[in-house]
Amino acid sequence: MENLPETLYVDPTTGGSSSSAGVESAVVEHTRIEQCIDLLHQPSRREEALALLNKERRSKEMAVLIWNSKNVSFFLLQEFCKAYKLLSPPALGMKEATTVCNAVALLQSMASHPDTKMGIVRAKMPVFIYPFMNTTEQRLKHFDYLRLTSLGVIGALVKVEDTNSPEIIHFLLETEVIPLCLRCIEVGGELAKTVAAFVVSKILLYEEGQQYCGTFPERFYAVAQVLINVVDQFTIKPPLQLLKHVLNCFLRLSEVSRLVGACDALGKCYPAKLRDPGYLNFACEDPYVRRLADQVLHNVAGHI
Repeated sequence: MENLPETLYVDPTTGGSSSSAGVESAVVEHTRIEQCIDLLHQPSRREEALALLNKERRSKEMAVLIWNSKNVSFFLLQEFCKAYKLLSPPALGMKEATTVCNAVALLQSMASHPDTKMGIVRAKMPVFIYPFMNTTEQRLKHFDYLRLTSLGVIGALVKVEDTNSPEIIHFLLETEVIPLCLRCIEVGGELAKTVAAFVVSKILLYEEGQQYCGTFPERFYAVAQVLINVVDQFTIKPPLQLLKHVLNCFLRLSEVSRLVGACDALGKCYPAKLRDPGYLNFACEDPYVRRLADQVLHNVAGHI
């Protein structure tokens, strides 16, 4: 059985060839990647080429080579479109999921690279992976791998804050990525929930993200309710990263709530577990996460 790629937060600016490898190894790597890219032009070998390129995803230059190679972006979009018809009813097999995950992973490498991420944003390429984030299938594990790999693209776009971040946030909001992230939080596995919550928390750092949630009460309550449901599902010690990102979302919502007159509502519905010092002592091993929980509680304390 094929192993689906582990592509979460791959950053092509790190983990490349070691400095001791020298110029010769860099040339060999460049040649190897170009050979794999050439294979993409052969439909019968495209699946193999995607798998080989995915193994090179830590290369510092792969993203640029892929972006600048003729027709490669089109080939990736072809793979995405081939998978659409297998999403509903769920007919996507492990083999097909592996192939499309490898294609999404290449898009993630371009989303992570400073020289290519704005190119894919302005070409609106991330929109083509949105259907993979909108699936509701929970029984089949490879659907969640596809959901997670797709979230990795969005996570890569928002991970690094720079002068392009406002444009990226505007694009994501304009294309309605928040409802898709909420869907992933609702139906995804632990890692998918974590990455989706991370994306929402990063978007809410920006004024446009806060305005998006604060302009209409329905949006505010939709985000809050999904987060509340996640916390209510914690039956044992919650995953620390998921808890941290959920708390970051609540922190931003506690600030946005003043814009929509929802302070009382947020205070009343804020999860009882996150008000309980005993539970917080149990759940928050990391001092930063505990301080974060205390800050959110302080923000909503006057309305509980």
